[in-house]
This record gives sequence, C-alpha cells and structure tokens, in this order.
Amino acid sequence: MSNIKDPYLAPAGKRKIEWVRSFMPALSEIEKRFEKEQPFKGLRIAVSVHLEAKTANLGLVLKKGGADVYLTGCNPLSTQDDVAAAVAEMGIQTYGIYGVNPREYEDLLAETLACNPHLIVDDGGDLINLLGDRCKANTVDLFGGCEETTTGILRLKAREREGVLPCPMMAVNDAKAKHYYDNKYGTGQSVWTAIMDTTNLVVAGKTVVVAGYGWCGKGVAMRAKGMGANVIVTEIDPFKALDATMDGFHIMTMDEAAPLGDIFVTVTGCKDVIVGRHFAMMKDNAILCNAGHFDCEVNVAELSKMATKQEVKRRNIMGYTLSNGNTLHVLGEGRLVNLACGKGHPAEIMDMSFSVQALSLEWLVKHKDELETKVYKVPDSIDDEIGKAKLAAMGIEIDKLTKDQEAYLSGWAVD
Repeated sequence: MSNIKDPYLAPAGKRKIEWVRSFMPALSEIEKRFEKEQPFKGLRIAVSVHLEAKTANLGLVLKKGGADVYLTGCNPLSTQDDVAAAVAEMGIQTYGIYGVNPREYEDLLAETLACNPHLIVDDGGDLINLLGDRCKANTVDLFGGCEETTTGILRLKAREREGVLPCPMMAVNDAKAKHYYDNKYGTGQSVWTAIMDTTNLVVAGKTVVVAGYGWCGKGVAMRAKGMGANVIVTEIDPFKALDATMDGFHIMTMDEAAPLGDIFVTVTGCKDVIVGRHFAMMKDNAILCNAGHFDCEVNVAELSKMATKQEVKRRNIMGYTLSNGNTLHVLGEGRLVNLACGKGHPAEIMDMSFSVQALSLEWLVKHKDELETKVYKVPDSIDDEIGKAKLAAMGIEIDKLTKDQEAYLSGWAVD
C-alpha cells in the first residue's frame, strides 16, 4: 500500500503529469514500444528520483512496459504531494511525503525496497546505501540498476573499488543524452528559475559566484552571464578552471570571492565548499544556495552556530544575522535549490534523461546473465537512439555520412 500525504490531492497532480507528458516525445515513443514488447513483464522496479511530474511519467512508462513499479523520492523537499497522490491512484505503489525528517525519509525508502526489487533507479545513491546496510535482505532478486547523478556515480565507483557494490549499475549521468543536456541546460535554467522565483530579485548587475565548473556549473554560469551578472567561478581542477577562463569568467578561490559575491551557487558534489571563514567575510544580504545533490556544500550547521539571530524571510529563505550585523540568506535549507525551491528541470530536458533511464533498464534485462558486479557505461547505441528520436520530434534533420566518408574516417590509408 502506498504511503502518501493525501489521496485527495490527486486531481492537481494528474494535471501536472498530463502537462509534462505532452512535452516528452522521446519517452512517449519508447513507451509505445515498451507497451508492445513488455520488456519488464514480471519484474519489480524501485525508483528513487525527485518525486514530481516528470518522474511520475517515467514510472508510468515502466509500468506500461510490464513492470511493477515502486516509486519514492530522493530528497524530502522535492517531493510534490499532489503528484505522489496522482501516481499512486494511477496504479504505482508510491512512498513519498514532502518535508519529512531524515528518519522518516529513510523509512519511506525502506518501504519502497521492501518489494525486493529486480531493478532500481537511484538518484544520489540512497537506495544503494540502504541495500548495503539496513535493507541488505532486499537484494535477494536484485540484478541491476541505474544511477542518475554525478555524486551517485562517484560513490558507486568507490563501492566497486572496495568490492561492496550490490549489483551491476549503469552510469546514466555519464551518457551524452544526460550530462550534455540535463546537467548543462536543465540545471542552468532550473536553478535560476528557482532563485528568481524564491527571492523576487534581479540577477543583472549582481556578482554571482559559481563553485564548480563541471557540466552543471557550466550551465549555471552561462545563464547568469546571459542575464547580465558578473560571474566568478571557483574550482579545484586546473583544466576546468582554464575552461572557465576561456569562457570569459573570473577565476578565484572561495576566500577571494567570498567578500565580492551577491549570490553564491555551489555545484561541486563535495562538502564544506562554503564554511565559517567565508560567511564571516560576506556582504550583508548575500544569498547562498546549493545545486549539488546533497545539502553539505554550504555548511548551514556552522552558519547557524555563528548566527546571533535566525529568521524566516520568505518561503524557503532563512536569514542568519551574524555578530557583525550582516544577514546571510540561505535558500531551501541548503538543499538542491532547483527542486527544494522550484519545480526542477524542464520537461523537454527530462525527456532525454528519463529516456536514458528507460533504455538502460531494458539493456540490463537483456544482458543480465553476462554482467559483472561493476559500474557500466551507457552504450553509445542508446545515446544515438535518443538523440535521433529527440531531433525527429523537434523536426530537425542532420547530414549523414556517405559510404565513402565512412570508409575514409575508419581507415588509415590516404587517397
């Protein structure tokens, strides 16, 4: 039985799901094939991704493919109660409630895994963590899974090195259809949509500090620059720093950037990117938020200890007044800002990301008897299929190589 806040919220959630389904054409084409071929017939799939309308659509596509789907969130502040109610009413076992505490959140994940899944879809590694500990008994039928995020993949590879990975896993975030599109364009837009909606402040003319220049950081910096901000990038990787320089951004350490920034966005996947010494140097009314997966990049606990006063300024904004009189504003408790304070990536973006998930799960089913317990790259054939489907849905045609051109590129002889 589902565990949701209120089943009577379902009509509003259904409208959200119907809306996004209209803008996810690649996944719709996959759904049509899945319905005919039933690749997941008799299989149980546990899905832990931000529980909102686009994720609900993925769950429905997997259900059409024959799966028994068990759906939960991956962040207590990104779950939308109306969507959870809707997808539960549409025949998917759903375990998600907005705003639960950490223990209650883990309990919802454990309820999801109680189905003894054959396959999992993870976002940040919470399911994998439980399957290696509290829910170890629920691995009895498990033969594979997919991971959505950079942070999650780093942890999977660490588990693989130490020999504690519970099943073969697909590195979905590393697929071209995921990180080129989702991380850069999805994060770039959704982060700023959330910040602007939450603060109701202008971006143009402000100094924005972006910590991390991976694909997500590229998107955040690009959109800030496009809206007229002065952008500073902080990095630990020399080549990413050089890349940011060539893209026209200022490179500094966080110690140098802290007194200059009006808005800070962390996108690193690491902890303690902004800490006490940085808070002490910041301007009055500086805004801090995180676009990495976990809420440890901005050390909010340290800021809370430093503060002489804490006050809710607006919905999803907590103000921390320091002994020097300056007030710093943290958005969404330092959690993933585009979902804690917004509605996540646009539907057209998640169309590609969730197409990768769906086809990767199908690949795992087809190859389950030959897989080792390690992290697998998404095959190029899956990326190519999704790219072609997306272009076709957009009415875009591209050139094709002639046989002579193929021979030229694949050979070593010079004509």
